[in-house]
Amino acid sequence: MKISKNTLQIIEKLEKNYGSEVVKYLNYETPWQLLFATILSAQCTDARVNIVTKELFKKFDTVEKFADCDLKELESYIYTTGFYKNKAKNIKSCAKVLLEKYDGNVPKDIDELVLLPGVGRKTANVIRGNIYNEPSIVVDTHVKRISNKLGLTKETDPVKVEYDLMKKLPKSHWILFNIHIIKLGRTICIARNPKCEECFLKENCKSYKLKN
Repeated sequence: MKISKNTLQIIEKLEKNYGSEVVKYLNYETPWQLLFATILSAQCTDARVNIVTKELFKKFDTVEKFADCDLKELESYIYTTGFYKNKAKNIKSCAKVLLEKYDGNVPKDIDELVLLPGVGRKTANVIRGNIYNEPSIVVDTHVKRISNKLGLTKETDPVKVEYDLMKKLPKSHWILFNIHIIKLGRTICIARNPKCEECFLKENCKSYKLKN
């Protein structure tokens, strides 16, 4: 696969500014903890999820306890993450499926992962990348928005963005790209108030060039 000069420059600048370490934004000790934390992270900040799971994973410290839990009690632990009724229902159902089909383990295959309650491609790719070290592209709001601004995709549907990035980026950088772009989106390329003049990618950014 031929990588464009502009894309290579973007990758190099991201790595120069943010390093090559795989940063974990969600706190977890087991694969199922990461799975449930990622389900909770929908429409919620990682910082808030980490606060919630600190107590949650003490109370429910096995998959079995999640599967057998009282929904109202689970809701009381996670309500600050938003959409807590739906998330509680999905997590409880997901725990049951993990026990019934996978002996309590989290599957590796993306086709199996996306069949779990509350799990879409974004969550599935988080698991594949962080647990199984499988090259994967996680399309969250930052990755979707900034990839579009950089001209790496014209798509708005997350699945189509994912496939576009798989074609544009070297496989060895898929996981790092996620991490770097999330950091960029939280610190410089902020959705409501982007600091374009401070951005080290402005010369490579299609959106910036169109404005200037």
